[in-house]
Amino acid sequence: MPASPVPSPPPNLLAARLQNPYPYFAWLRRHAPAHPDRKPGRPTVWQISRYEDVRAMLADGRLSKDPDRVPGYVPGPAGLNRHLVHTDPPDHTRLRTLVNAAFVPRRVALLEPFLTATAHRLLDRVEHHAHVDLVADFAAPLTFRMICAILGVPRELDNAATRDTLMATIAPAPGPNQARAERDLHELLDTLIAAKRAGNEPGGADLLGALVRASDESGAMSEEELRSTAYLLLLVGHDTTMNLIGNGMLALVRNPGEAARLTGPEAGPDLVGTAVEELLRYDSPVRDATFRCAAEPILLHGQLIGEGEIVSLLIGSANRDGTRFPHPARLDLGRTPNAHLALGYGPHFCIGAALARLEGAVAFPLLLRRLGPVALAKPASELPWRPARVMRGLAALPVVRN
Repeated sequence: MPASPVPSPPPNLLAARLQNPYPYFAWLRRHAPAHPDRKPGRPTVWQISRYEDVRAMLADGRLSKDPDRVPGYVPGPAGLNRHLVHTDPPDHTRLRTLVNAAFVPRRVALLEPFLTATAHRLLDRVEHHAHVDLVADFAAPLTFRMICAILGVPRELDNAATRDTLMATIAPAPGPNQARAERDLHELLDTLIAAKRAGNEPGGADLLGALVRASDESGAMSEEELRSTAYLLLLVGHDTTMNLIGNGMLALVRNPGEAARLTGPEAGPDLVGTAVEELLRYDSPVRDATFRCAAEPILLHGQLIGEGEIVSLLIGSANRDGTRFPHPARLDLGRTPNAHLALGYGPHFCIGAALARLEGAVAFPLLLRRLGPVALAKPASELPWRPARVMRGLAALPVVRN
């Protein structure tokens, strides 16, 4: 049976996707819920935009997470792609088990005093500043410090230079800069792993030390898996929650009535909890789910997705689907139920979900109380968004204190 014809999206929506992808997502949901993005010399990428389809396919065994199924496709820095996000069972199960214990909710909850103290120290530095960049001054250092503490990264490497090395590999420009960024990243990971092996880092209970022991003593991880997993955890443990705080604060600044609820008489653990879920949904820090491809042909909405073709599950679109979320473009911090997909669904549900929720629960009320009323320092249309394959996050969020 021939595939149904697929309309082409309006050029103006395509051009605006980085700044505001939601009109484009709405067009896809209405006109092309399974849309093939075909570019010469590159694998076909199917964009899946409706909530029910995205949720179902996040747990669909016909989709593989193994990028080797797509010849010539490399989803991340060379030599750093053998981790749990890019594997199928049984390797996924093995690798996830090795890191899971560090992120169970009970253990993450023990980090709350350290997280709160760190957040206060960062805000102390800008307490008397009229202008504050909520990404550079708060979200970036807070979230990086947290994942460094979990992994056991030494304090001398917990800094902006290390963050820059990490982030430069997310969407690098092809050429010598890309090669330099990947070389710097490999050197960073070599330094971290070598320090654990040499026993130069105190403690020994951190996650990276445990992974090194799993590699060296039991052979539970290969050397490539160890390096890849260290990279993955540093990246997603920082980037995702940095985006959550940045995107969430932008939403709160633009919706002052909702923001006031988090500092008013109804504020409490229940409201803070639903607020974090709504901010995850409203402008999801993960725009597209991580790599998947069809392990067999799949028929969806009259379109045949061929074996080996990439399937991009648009989480940001699913979270704005009006068939699932009433008034999806409205920020409602008390929204219940709220079965968003910002943290995924199925076997690859975000392993750091508890950490992301804790960081949001601490950061949002604290920022609103400590900074008081703030306004954007430039129009929202001029805010810089970082280009990335799957993430959605601001490069800067400059605000002015009123």
